[in-house]
Amino acid sequence: MKNIQLLILALGLLFVSSAAAHQITGVVTSAETGNAIQGVQVHVKENAMKHAVTDRAGKYSIDAQSSATLVFSLAGKKTHEETVGRRTVIHVALVSTIPLEKEETEVSYDLESAGNAMRLTERKRTAKHHTMSDVARPYAAIAPGEAFNREGYSTIHENGFKSALAAPLSTFSIDVDAASYSNMRRFLNNGTKPPIDAVRIEEMINYFDYDYPNPRKEHPFAVYNEVSVAPWNSENLLLHIGIQGEKLDFDKLPPSNIVFLLDVSGSMNNSNKLPLLKKSLQLLVNQLDEDDRIAIVVYAGNSGLVLPSTSGNQKEKILAALNQLQAGGSTAGGAGLELAYKVASENFIRQGNNRIILATDGDFNVGISSNAEMERLIEKKREKGIFISVLGFGMGNYQDSKMEIIADKGNGNYAYIDNILEAKKVLVNEFGGTLFTIAKDVKIQIEFNPAVVESYRLIGYENRLLNNEDFADDKKDAGELGSGHTVTALYEIIPAKKDSQTSGVLKYQNTEIKLTAFSAKEMATVKFRYKKPDGDKSILMEQIIFNSSTDLNRTSNNYRFSAAVAGFGMLLRDSEFKGNLTWQSVIEMAQNAKGADENGYRSEMIQLIKLANHL
Repeated sequence: MKNIQLLILALGLLFVSSAAAHQITGVVTSAETGNAIQGVQVHVKENAMKHAVTDRAGKYSIDAQSSATLVFSLAGKKTHEETVGRRTVIHVALVSTIPLEKEETEVSYDLESAGNAMRLTERKRTAKHHTMSDVARPYAAIAPGEAFNREGYSTIHENGFKSALAAPLSTFSIDVDAASYSNMRRFLNNGTKPPIDAVRIEEMINYFDYDYPNPRKEHPFAVYNEVSVAPWNSENLLLHIGIQGEKLDFDKLPPSNIVFLLDVSGSMNNSNKLPLLKKSLQLLVNQLDEDDRIAIVVYAGNSGLVLPSTSGNQKEKILAALNQLQAGGSTAGGAGLELAYKVASENFIRQGNNRIILATDGDFNVGISSNAEMERLIEKKREKGIFISVLGFGMGNYQDSKMEIIADKGNGNYAYIDNILEAKKVLVNEFGGTLFTIAKDVKIQIEFNPAVVESYRLIGYENRLLNNEDFADDKKDAGELGSGHTVTALYEIIPAKKDSQTSGVLKYQNTEIKLTAFSAKEMATVKFRYKKPDGDKSILMEQIIFNSSTDLNRTSNNYRFSAAVAGFGMLLRDSEFKGNLTWQSVIEMAQNAKGADENGYRSEMIQLIKLANHL
């Protein structure tokens, strides 16, 4: 009997030890070159909250149970999975989906036998006749079961140069959305370049965090600027303007009244739509506590309330309601919006975060369907303090233009979720910025000094431009800034020539430059207007941009990396302003400005540029 008890105890201890998480370490390398790879995303398949990124030596460390599966992913590399088992060390060699046609410099590693130390070296490798079965080939980015591609994007007419003498003011709304970047990534990873109108350069730039100074107490954001030569045209300058939003203490965030408005129509019946949507919102639910409330409204042929407003500490009840959802029917988007706003109003929290989170592929085809009708509904509700954010999913019938309008008009933000790690980035890593607004209706107006600037071009923000008179009009809607968000804007500038004319050539009037403009050491003055989240009157702040340029090699990583992202966008759009940019020059610029890259996002973009170059 005693032996049986000891056997049972031993088996129990074995079960506990096998179920307990233990640390896994390893190195990720390239299967073709043997070089270490930085920026590989490593996560536990069963729990996306457990996540790591390889460092410069390709090393990673992550806790996982023996029954877990580790997923290794990076753009341009074939995703690889490894079951943990009893192993504590797992090395992985990722296979490229990009043909190695050029001589490339990569970080490599050597394991020295003496002391088993890791030594980093730089080496060049010329790929010879290398054939791979899984090289990415262009094809339409349509999910299985979808017969044709009917994705919808608003037309973008790229900003051109404007005369600083004739049009000295440039006015626009900020944009913290990042949907364009992850949507572009989806196209490239599926083997095709994105449509030109799917590439919004400002959203690509603002996908990344930048190391800007923290704001002072006077305003909820701080402003940073830097000027150097434009990397794609040595005769022009590039002005970089950055905004850093105040980071709210997670423990002091106001309570949330959230209504999930979920599309469960037939068009959502794909693995990258409703199933991914469920997993994504599970991550958000796990961030909430007893002071927060969650309700779930769904819409298909009809809309309905699946879960009444429920305390955030009843996670099992909320997750059970999410998990039972199934796709089917047509899309009554308008009716769903009406019901979601009704539920949000009934559970309104004063001084709280009252927000609808719409998750959909944007295919509204029954009920309120016109953009104008939806705009009026959303504008009316936002004035009552209920904002709306949008999460986009899927492909083939993805309606980007409608979702962008909803988020813009609803004082919210818009993200595209192409995988579970993007969901973690948006709903966990950037939780405060996604859900908590620190400033609304944020507008920027820059007055350029024509004695210094001949002409200028705002890069991106084409659908965020405002009339100059809109700047001081508090009734005019603009973008919102979330907790900890950064916003970056770039201007390409043609410097004024010493012998240029000092007046305009208009028939009925003259435009004279003030003498003080020539004596001043100012390139421009930038002004900001914003409102507090619950305010109606805007607050003005302004800052001078001095006429001083830094050598490009001495600029910050912020400056050069944002320029690399802009260059990537211009190449994808085949912009007439791309100058002497090449894929390789953009890759090198991004590599040299990658910085710490703690989450691996910058390394991933470099892989995406390489992938785009080969498509």
